[in-house]
Amino acid sequence: PARQPRQGVAGDALPAEAHALVHAINGALGAAGETVVYSEPSEVDPVDSAASLAELAADLRAGAVDVLIVSGVNPVYDAPPELDFATALNNPVTRRFHHGLYADETAELCQWHVPAAHFLESWGDARAADGSVCLTQPLIEPLYGGKSLVELLAAAAGQADTSGLDLLRAQWTALSDADFRRALHDGFVPGAEPAALVADPLTGAATAAVALGSMAPTAEFELALRPDSSVLDGRFANNGWLQELPKPITKLTWDNVLLLSPTTAESLSVDNEQLVEVTAGGRSVVAPAWILPGQPDGVATLHLGYGRRRAGKVADGTGVDANLLKAAGGGWNVAGVTLTPTRGSYPLACTQGHYSIDDWLAEESTEAERRHLVREASLEEYRRNPKFALDYEHEGLDVTQSFAPGHEYKGYAWGMTIDLGACTGCNACVTACQAENNIPVVGKDQVRRGREMHWIRIDRYFKGGLDAPESIVSQPLLCMQCEQAPCETVCPVAATVHSDEGLNDMVYNRCVGTRYCSNNCPYKVRRFNFLLYQDWKTPQFALQRNPDVSVRSRGVMEKCTYCVQRINRARITAEKESRKIADGEVRTACQQACPSHAITFGDLNDAASAVTASKHDPRNYGLLSELGTRPRTTYLAIVRNPNPELLG
Repeated sequence: PARQPRQGVAGDALPAEAHALVHAINGALGAAGETVVYSEPSEVDPVDSAASLAELAADLRAGAVDVLIVSGVNPVYDAPPELDFATALNNPVTRRFHHGLYADETAELCQWHVPAAHFLESWGDARAADGSVCLTQPLIEPLYGGKSLVELLAAAAGQADTSGLDLLRAQWTALSDADFRRALHDGFVPGAEPAALVADPLTGAATAAVALGSMAPTAEFELALRPDSSVLDGRFANNGWLQELPKPITKLTWDNVLLLSPTTAESLSVDNEQLVEVTAGGRSVVAPAWILPGQPDGVATLHLGYGRRRAGKVADGTGVDANLLKAAGGGWNVAGVTLTPTRGSYPLACTQGHYSIDDWLAEESTEAERRHLVREASLEEYRRNPKFALDYEHEGLDVTQSFAPGHEYKGYAWGMTIDLGACTGCNACVTACQAENNIPVVGKDQVRRGREMHWIRIDRYFKGGLDAPESIVSQPLLCMQCEQAPCETVCPVAATVHSDEGLNDMVYNRCVGTRYCSNNCPYKVRRFNFLLYQDWKTPQFALQRNPDVSVRSRGVMEKCTYCVQRINRARITAEKESRKIADGEVRTACQQACPSHAITFGDLNDAASAVTASKHDPRNYGLLSELGTRPRTTYLAIVRNPNPELLG
C-alpha cells in the first residue's frame, strides 16, 4: 500500500521560527493539504496579544481610556510584571467595568463588577479550532442572574432588555428558522468554515533555520513556564476537584512546584520539598523543588495558575505565583535564570508514594516491572507471540480454586477492560467519577495523610531508569469487582457483598467502619471517610450532587460501583420495553469521559458485546491474578511500535 503522509507538530511554547521550520518539514513529508490544512486565522482581527496589552497599559497610564470593559481575563494577576498593570488600571480617569465569574484581582481595581453567566447558562456563537462556526445554547437558566458578554455589550449599546436568544437570532438572520433550529441542534453552521488556503510551507524556512541556529544555549538555567494541567492559567483555581486532582506525572495536588531533573537537583544539592529561590530579570519567587525523571537537565519548570489572592476560599494562598517571572513579551521560556537553594522546606501532598522510604520513585517502578503490573512488548514481539501478556502468569496455579462455592450468572455479568496502550493518564476518568458519584474533596492535609477519596487511582511508572526514562506508563486502578473478593470475607457486618450480576456491592448503612475490607484489598482501591468530608452548607452542592447516588458520611467505606445507578436506570428502561439491556446502553462515567476510548464496559454473558471481544483479546490479563481474586476488571497490555530511526 502507498505510504500515508506523515506530520510534524510544533509545541505551543516553541518560537515562531520553530513553527516555520516544522511547516517546512510537513511540506517535505507531503503532509500539506493531506494531514495539514491551512486556512485563515479564526480570529476576526488577529493581533500580537502581548504588544496589544502593552499598548493598553500605556494608554491607561496616559489617561487616554475613558471606559474599559474587562471580560474573561485577569491581567492584574497574569500580565507580565514589567507592565505593572495594576498601577496602570487604577487611574483616576478610566471608568472600569469587570465582567466575570469571580471578583478576582482585576475586579478589585474596577468600580463595577458584573456577574458573568457561566457558558452553560448562555446563548452565543463561537469559532472552533478549524474555523467552523458553532452556536451555543444554555443547559439551564442563570442561577444567580449573571449576564453573558453578548448581553453585557448589548446593554452598553442600549439593548438592555434584549435576551441572549434574540441577540443570537438577530446575528444569524441569514438562516431560516428551520436552518437556525438545525444549527442549534447540530451545534454548528454548515458551510461557515473558512476555505482552505494553498500555502508554500517552504517560505521562510531558511531564515527560520538560521534564527534557530543562532539561539545558542547559555551556561545558566532556563525556566519553562507552562499552564497547569488542572487549573490552566488560574481560571479554574477555585475548583476543589481540580486542585485535588493528582497531576498526571508528578501525582502532586494542591500546589505548583519547581520541577528539576535528577542531575540538576544533584548539582544543586536539592531534595524534594526543599525551597529554591528562582531569580529572573531581577525578580524572585521561592518555590518547593520536586525531582522529576525525564525533565531536561539545566531546565526548571514552574506551572502557572497558582499564588492567587482573590480567587476564592479554595484557591487563595495556594502555591506560588509564577507570573512574576514572566519575560517581557510574554514568552513561555525565560533564559538566564538563577536557582538558589534555601534551608527551608515546604510540605507537598503527593498521592503516589504514601508511607514510602527513600528512593521510592525507583523502587515503585522496579517493583512494577518485577511483579509485571504493566506488561508491554514491541510490535515484532507481539507478532511472534500475541499472548505475550500471559507469559508472566504463575505456572501450575489454578486461580479458580476456592473454599467458596461458585455462582452461575444467568442474567447479566458485568465486566470491564482498560487498554493501557490507549490510556494517556489524562485524569478525565478520575474527575468524571468524582462528579458522578458524589466523591468529596478532603483538602491538602488529608491527602498528605493518605486519605484522598478518589475511586479511581492512576498509577504512574517510569521505564528505563530515572535519569533518562524511555517512557512513562499510566495504569488506572479502580475496584476490580473481584469474583473471589478478599474484602467480602472479612467484613463482620456483611456491608460488602456480591450481587447476582457479579458486582462487589457496598451497603453503606451497614458499614461500621472496621476497615478490615480495605486492609484485605490487594489493590488498595477502597476509600474510608475518616472525617465528615461532605459539605452540607454550600448551597450550590445541593444542585451539583447526583440524586441517584447516596452521599456517604463519616465512618463509612466506599469504592467504585461500576456506576450501578446507571445499570439500574438502563435495566428499568429495558424492562419497560420488555427487552434486555443492549450492548453499549450502559456506559460508566469513566468510560464516557475517556477521550482515547481506553475503557470498555458491558455484559460478559453477551457473546457479541464489545467487552467480551476485548476479554478475548490476546493482550488481556488480570492484575495480580496469582492471588486468586479473579478480577472482573482486566487490562490490555501495551504494544509499542517505535520508529527505529528515532531510537537512541
